[in-house]
Amino acid sequence: MTPPERLHALIPLNALGRENLAALLREARITRHAPEEVLFKAGDTDADSIYLLEGEISLVRPNGFRRALAAESPDALYPLVHLKPRQFSGVAKTPVTVARIDSATLDRLLTMEQFCAYEVEELGGEDTDWVFRMMQQPCFQKVPAGNLAALFQRLEPVTMAPRQVIIRQGDAGDAYYLIKSGRVAVTRKLADGKVVPVAELSAGSAFGEEALISKLPRNATVIALEAGELMRLSADDFEKLLGQPLVRWIDLDYAQEMLKAGTGLIDVRTTGEFARGAIKGAINLPLSLLRRCADDLDKKRPWIIYCQTGNRTAAAAFLLAQRGLEVAGLIGGLDGVAASHPENPNQEQA
Repeated sequence: MTPPERLHALIPLNALGRENLAALLREARITRHAPEEVLFKAGDTDADSIYLLEGEISLVRPNGFRRALAAESPDALYPLVHLKPRQFSGVAKTPVTVARIDSATLDRLLTMEQFCAYEVEELGGEDTDWVFRMMQQPCFQKVPAGNLAALFQRLEPVTMAPRQVIIRQGDAGDAYYLIKSGRVAVTRKLADGKVVPVAELSAGSAFGEEALISKLPRNATVIALEAGELMRLSADDFEKLLGQPLVRWIDLDYAQEMLKAGTGLIDVRTTGEFARGAIKGAINLPLSLLRRCADDLDKKRPWIIYCQTGNRTAAAAFLLAQRGLEVAGLIGGLDGVAASHPENPNQEQA
């Protein structure tokens, strides 16, 4: 059995479905080591689950006790010395190949996989693919499992007919929608009265969050393109179960520490506001353009978002978190910075 094939048999990786397993294996780090090379040390508190794929190692306690472990043995199906801090050191006896997998990522995928299977069983029926598609979205993978359980209990089915208006631009935001089946078109009416297409969404997608987070009127109209079914979540339930877990808020002092460590900074105000004054080092991506530009942002880099008061920040942070970016919002925006740090040297005025 080759190392890639062996990965599929490891415990608990073998409990993952095909898509989640593929996602995990893309992040796995496969390394090869020579005899006498130390793989890990007693006392280590690293975040990895380490699996032996090929060869033989010695597991050595600080008191000198040791035992051998070969890749072909049943014990090698489990992560090596998994409890932290580690009680043994691992030393290669022969040339070995190991896989290192982030334990938190593995646990998250297992939680999502098992929770999703439970919800599918509870929902019943044959049309449950939308649940799996929804749960694969980055934003839902960041929501605590308890919140997801409550979310499924509070979702209300809504039937939609072709050309039916689901939400209308200018109305107050009252709900968040998940598409169970069918397709919808998103359009926006410009100041000159022209209606322009924004997006077309299908099963597994969601819409309606921006008005709920920003507490502003709907900025687009959503119309059904065909018959289908939506799952509706009220504004209050959205705030408690999705909005709060996905938007992380930080103060200026912590933000400055993050910026020193290389975190990116995004100003989501309009270009006119940005030209008048901004925090040093920020890039300007107005909220209205953020969907279009989100895919160009570095997903390996954390980002801090700010606006004038914090309302647009919340909407932007949720939008980027939906797309898998690590984001944090600056509490109070520039108004908060000015109030608490009137002499802040990082703010540049035009």
